[in-house]
Amino acid sequence: MAHHRAVSDQPSGQVSDPLSSQVSDPDPTPGPWTVVAVSAVASRVRGVAEAAHRPIIVAVDGRSGAGKSTAAGELALELDGAPVIHTDDVAWHHSFFDWWPLMREHLLEPLRAGHDVTWRPPGWAARDRPGRIEVPASPFVLVEGVSASRRELSDLLDVAIWIDGDVRIQERRGVMRDGGDDAAQRFWDEWQAAERPLLVADRPWRRADLLVLGTPEMPRTTGCWWARWGPGGRLGG
Repeated sequence: MAHHRAVSDQPSGQVSDPLSSQVSDPDPTPGPWTVVAVSAVASRVRGVAEAAHRPIIVAVDGRSGAGKSTAAGELALELDGAPVIHTDDVAWHHSFFDWWPLMREHLLEPLRAGHDVTWRPPGWAARDRPGRIEVPASPFVLVEGVSASRRELSDLLDVAIWIDGDVRIQERRGVMRDGGDDAAQRFWDEWQAAERPLLVADRPWRRADLLVLGTPEMPRTTGCWWARWGPGGRLGG
């Protein structure tokens, strides 16, 4: 993968608030988006780990369809193939968003303490889903999903990244990902009825250390994101 040095630039169609088309409260760090190399973000994450002297947890948060899984995968590659936990695996047939106590107890707390984790979520057992979540001890662990950086987990998170973007594009992505039919649209609407109030109340972008613009996407060959350093401040600015 080729990497470009970070340069100052600004794409068309800036987004000043993660939910700007639906929420009237602007985010706390308005300003231009800049091209930032994923390798440069990884370097700053390594700096956080060196200061902590223990495994660190990086949350990649954002609305449905924002590009969280893609961003988490790109950053994980720059962090020596760090493991990525998907909140959807914990939530599966348990709850859209009330999975966080399970995430804390069974995944984040032991991983932050440097332990391997092998765990079968209750929804998996109840529905006879085969397998289990297995995460080896690692210097870096990423957790991605809607509300991955929620307030109830913030004391266990060392870095929080918010994936921003155009909510209309996010909806199109989400519906197409789930099949693109009427059933997919109904599921999207049901999910949003739970997602939107949660994000409006929690506003995780206000705690983010980095904000990444997931729409429009950078070409995958660049190894860069449209981004800006966030108010959390743990990655500098």
